[in-house]
Amino acid sequence: MYGGDEVSAIVVDLGSHTCKAGYAGEDAPKAVFPSVVGSIDQMEVDDPDNSDKNSVSADSKPKGKHKFYVGSQDLGFRRDHMEVLSPIKDGIVVDWDMVESIWDHALRKCLLIDPKEHPMLLAESCSNTQHHREKAAEIMFEKYQVPALFLAKNAVLTSFASGRATSLVVDSGGGSTTVAPVHDGYVIQKAVSTSPIGGELLTDCLLKSLEQKGIAIKPRYAFKRKEIRPGEFQTVDLDFPNTTESYKLYSQRVIASDIKECVCRAPDTPYDETSYSNIPMTPYELPDGQTIEIGADRFKIPDVLFNPSLVQTIPGMESSLETASTIRGLPQMVIDSINKCDVDIRRELYSSILLAGGTSSMQQLKERLEKDLLEESPQSARVKVLASGNATERRFSVWIGGSILASLGSFQQMWFSKSEYEEHGASYIQRKCP
Repeated sequence: MYGGDEVSAIVVDLGSHTCKAGYAGEDAPKAVFPSVVGSIDQMEVDDPDNSDKNSVSADSKPKGKHKFYVGSQDLGFRRDHMEVLSPIKDGIVVDWDMVESIWDHALRKCLLIDPKEHPMLLAESCSNTQHHREKAAEIMFEKYQVPALFLAKNAVLTSFASGRATSLVVDSGGGSTTVAPVHDGYVIQKAVSTSPIGGELLTDCLLKSLEQKGIAIKPRYAFKRKEIRPGEFQTVDLDFPNTTESYKLYSQRVIASDIKECVCRAPDTPYDETSYSNIPMTPYELPDGQTIEIGADRFKIPDVLFNPSLVQTIPGMESSLETASTIRGLPQMVIDSINKCDVDIRRELYSSILLAGGTSSMQQLKERLEKDLLEESPQSARVKVLASGNATERRFSVWIGGSILASLGSFQQMWFSKSEYEEHGASYIQRKCP
């Protein structure tokens, strides 16, 4: 048992799009930054004048032969040959070196703490494997020497954030959408369903759709604006031949995702070309000063969540979902998931469907999901889709649940402590954290 009343725990939620970190007991995470890493292969850059200037830069460490740049400021700065890579695929970590550099940045640079002094609560996806959990425990105890650790499932934390022990959590994040039933604080694993449609896919759809209309989004580094007369700007294009393709795409996605957040909203009825063709246009000003008009795409892009086969109609996106026919829309995923659960809890799940994750903050998404579910669900079910009215809360619901959990007095005996790790080894995490 670990008694840590006087130091506050640290809660870290490493999502597929952003990493959230902060102190337990607070209402929002202190550090929020992209969970991608800029990586420069040290073999390419053998130029001696270059390496001295770069080696002082924050957070970079030659790992093997890579130098990692983490955090939105370091990523916002264009560097030659810098690739932007993601350590997470489908909610599962694929590159532990990058994850370590992200954790380093969160703990040492953003929160400015010594991990030895704080218990650590990590959020993990429902599909996390035993091997990955043990690896996370090993790194936390061996490298960071944390006094205690707990791994909690995303869905459970979201459920706790809204004060429920039983609910159906629809978590629509950057990389994927997961529907997971939670009963009495445990995920019902057999009924979890996931789909690869998340915010990043929608952003890419928007990018491709705009490109097809002849609108090229200039990344922020590709131009500079000069004020010639007050209020009048002139845009000068800059050319950087050594910029990697992945960095260019990352910079374009930053802009496209902002367009998506500003103008997109889920349509009330399934999207079809004819009824949305004469919809009024919405203007949006790009960073380089040109104003674009967005029409039917405002509704078409979000509708991909409900009807994945729409992706085939966007030029350039056909390959991204080879199996678009087998991927189900949100309402179908919810119903399938509930039907896999025990008959006795289905009613309760229908009446507490929780929306979480960044993509779920899309305007009108809650209303549309509720409407579709009412049409498809059994008559006896009372369908209620709950979403916090506060977009911040919806985006960070996993983190907030972790913050609530780690600051509960009754939770303090649940920690997996360092002494237990030393006695039983990493595999003991399976018994301590269900």
